[in-house]
Amino acid sequence: MDTVDINPGVKMGSSIILCVDDDVVVLNALRSLIVKALGSGNVVEIAETGEEALEICAELQQEGREISVVISDFIMPGMRGDELLIRLHEISPHTIKIMLTGQSDLQGLKRTINDSNLYRFLEKPFNNDDLMLTVKSAFKTYLQANELERQNAALRIAAVAFESQEAILITDAHSTILNINKAFTEITGYTASEVVGKKPSLLKSGRHDADFYREMWHVLEQQGIWQGEIWDRRKNGETYPKILTISSVKNCYGVVSHYVGAFLDITERKKAEAKIQYLAFFDQLTGLPNRSLLLDRLKQAMATSSRNGSHGALLFIDLDHFKTINDTMGHDMGDQLLVQVAQRLIPCVREGDTLARLGSDDFVVVLAGLSQDETDAAREVEAIAEQILAALNQTYPLGDVIQNSSASIGITLFSGDQCTVDDLMKQADLSMYKSKEAGRNAFCFFDPGMEASVRKRVTLEQDLRQAIEQHQFQLYYQAQVLGDGQLTGAEALVRWLHPQRGLVSPADFIPLAEETGLILPLGRWILAAACSQLATWNLRPEMAMFSLAVNVSALQFRQADFVNQVLEILENTGVNPQRLKIELTESLLVDNVLEIIEKMHVLKARGIRFSLDDFGTGYSSLAYLKRLPLDQLKIDQSFVREILSNPNDAAIVKTIVALAQSLGFGVISEGVETEAQRSFLVSSGCHSHQGYYFSKPLPLEAFEEFARQFFARTKVQPS
Repeated sequence: MDTVDINPGVKMGSSIILCVDDDVVVLNALRSLIVKALGSGNVVEIAETGEEALEICAELQQEGREISVVISDFIMPGMRGDELLIRLHEISPHTIKIMLTGQSDLQGLKRTINDSNLYRFLEKPFNNDDLMLTVKSAFKTYLQANELERQNAALRIAAVAFESQEAILITDAHSTILNINKAFTEITGYTASEVVGKKPSLLKSGRHDADFYREMWHVLEQQGIWQGEIWDRRKNGETYPKILTISSVKNCYGVVSHYVGAFLDITERKKAEAKIQYLAFFDQLTGLPNRSLLLDRLKQAMATSSRNGSHGALLFIDLDHFKTINDTMGHDMGDQLLVQVAQRLIPCVREGDTLARLGSDDFVVVLAGLSQDETDAAREVEAIAEQILAALNQTYPLGDVIQNSSASIGITLFSGDQCTVDDLMKQADLSMYKSKEAGRNAFCFFDPGMEASVRKRVTLEQDLRQAIEQHQFQLYYQAQVLGDGQLTGAEALVRWLHPQRGLVSPADFIPLAEETGLILPLGRWILAAACSQLATWNLRPEMAMFSLAVNVSALQFRQADFVNQVLEILENTGVNPQRLKIELTESLLVDNVLEIIEKMHVLKARGIRFSLDDFGTGYSSLAYLKRLPLDQLKIDQSFVREILSNPNDAAIVKTIVALAQSLGFGVISEGVETEAQRSFLVSSGCHSHQGYYFSKPLPLEAFEEFARQFFARTKVQPS
């Protein structure tokens, strides 16, 4: 393969000329003449046979290249020249073909001219000047044909693009519409006959002022292109958003001759963006602002308060007993209630205030622009809070059911940005819980003391968790006495020996343990420790007949595997189950009573006894009470305390004793502190007692010493 320069006054690039002749002398002459005619810079390929020429053509096509001009002899061994050119025309129709011949085979030439689109044929011996002129002319024809094909392809592409989904209009330099495409008509509703010859201003929506268009044309003149979002009007009068690109077209003198505008209707995209925006900042169920938008509005209210010195307020609204409605009536009914609540809240707030739903049954109101005087601001908030309570404390139609509901509200005032958003939310939340503690259907303003109380509670909970892990608890024992001379056993009472605080009162940590669920691991430890100690006493003759009462919380007893837990503890400790007495509270009898009775019967069958603690202070259905496998009722100390001075308490005690006797239960009193109280109880039929009159709760060593002295003094052993 040789490289030659071809430069006939036109930039030709790296083109390929193929010479085919079985005479090597002719091939060399052709190559020299082509170099002389076209110059260097292009490729001259030579082949001695038609078959070799076709191989070269195939290799070039695999590389994505084609032969520009082929010069072939007519008569050659094997494949003749006319056959070669016909085959080349089939696989490379754009190649310019020249035939050399010394024969007068007119039939063959005729077939070649017809079937191969022969450009020219020259007779041998050829004239060098004629050959060079023919090659130059052929090469120029090839380049012109290629350029024409490129232009036609560009026109075809432009025609397809013009009828794309993007609307296009073309104007002259004076913005007179010359042409539009089909997409333009589909988007605007205008046909070509309705807009050609008119100005694009007929599409104006009226949403943009003169300054907008002035700036648009300024950018277009400076940069030759403008792109942006714009609102236009369809033929039917509907306005719509679109992305518009305007490009200026300049002639060869650099003067604008046309403008091309292309645009897309972005109505659906705008709707999708609005939907995304709505989902990001609004609650789907109620249509109210959600937490994200609420926090933003609260920050704005705080900033406004800081600027003008006014007060603002945050109201945290929680529906009372909403979980019960959800659990009993289903979430669909719960959702209906929430929607109705939102509708009733909207008229209660002022224009400019924010009403939001945080989630579940929690709603929040941000009040801005209240009085600069804190007292007056509080009065304004009270009026709105009372209006909200009145609006929500109504009946709600939920399907075929009429449901009553109410709400509890926590309120915190703010002035400026002295508190963070999170602090305000916590304060309002704390106040709301205080409203619930006060009886619900009420509102409560935040008091800094609440926060201190919560911090104390959080710390106590953390310490309680750690105490369970580190076994900081100890059992104390309070004696239980029959009459005045027989020590029958004790009640096991848990005490927390905090490493820094010392002895923590059960009144401080037992309610917290119940609330947090920590009563479950703590209660299991108490039961196991009590049984272990009882088993030890059972091995000592003087204490072998002791019984030990252990309190079990309602939460603990309701565990599905509670019975298995107790049986496992009995097996591990080897305690005599007949000496174990489990004390239950009346709160256990509120729900699933049949399940409770079933568990009690299983444990009762193993010998465990049951006492109903604090009897008379809670809820007891006599219908269920007679079915419970109880052994004892325990008279609460609240009745014993004023038994000598309050006739009602005395009457209640006598009634409890009579009820116990009629049901075949034993009875024991707690909180006995004086001989007079003991005597009255004995005269009323209650002979078992517990209280400070006999002994306060004592640690193990002290209790065992108390028992030893009691036995020595009374000479009576438990039986």
